[in-house]
Amino acid sequence: MDIAINRPHILNYRTYIQFFYYPWSSPGYEYQPAAINTRMFLQIVRPSLRNKKRIPSPSGCRYFWGWLNSVFNRVDYERIKEAGPDRAASEWLLRCGAKVRYKGFEKWQQDYNGLPTGPLEKYKIQGIDATDSCIMFKGFDYLDGLEHLEEVKLCKCIYIEDACLERISKTENLQKSLKRLEIITCGNVSDRGVISLHSLRNLQYLYLCDLPAIKQKDLMVELLQKSNASLQIKLNLV
Repeated sequence: MDIAINRPHILNYRTYIQFFYYPWSSPGYEYQPAAINTRMFLQIVRPSLRNKKRIPSPSGCRYFWGWLNSVFNRVDYERIKEAGPDRAASEWLLRCGAKVRYKGFEKWQQDYNGLPTGPLEKYKIQGIDATDSCIMFKGFDYLDGLEHLEEVKLCKCIYIEDACLERISKTENLQKSLKRLEIITCGNVSDRGVISLHSLRNLQYLYLCDLPAIKQKDLMVELLQKSNASLQIKLNLV
């Protein structure tokens, strides 16, 4: 059920982003943690789109949401310094629709406004479930400081491509910590991206499913297991 929100009508969608994504740049704003409310943003924007007299073209809608997703993936290096890599990465992931699990906790965190507060050293990201999220390459700098990340699930991620997997494989902390990786229904992932994962020397389990761009699965498996003999690879590919 949509919640009615009384806000003055704003014609410029970039003003929405300023208020919800960069609220500290709005006049009179007093900073508070977890100030972004993506759900509230969508509740305002979507009715505005529906109420326009002229229906926007499909290409125009795609451009707008593509631009918005790109904004959500913009890396805030000052935030990483201020809040720490795990907190900043949590904000990025949840903003993009993913879930995180912290070391020592079983519950997956998905609500941005429910992000835990407390000592920064208490909440270390151990798992990422990016199912149906909009994470993309330009946001992957958030992963650099994660020292406890052991499992990642990339499922139905339209922006995940070979360059993203290559970026993961080159991240020094992930080369040490990552143990489980699932890549499911990511149409832009090919043999090249998967083969690049050979640098993840501690990877124990790799699951690949519904990846139509992979053409030489036998050669791919051979190269991966040559680099990591203990790696268990499960395939569900055509």
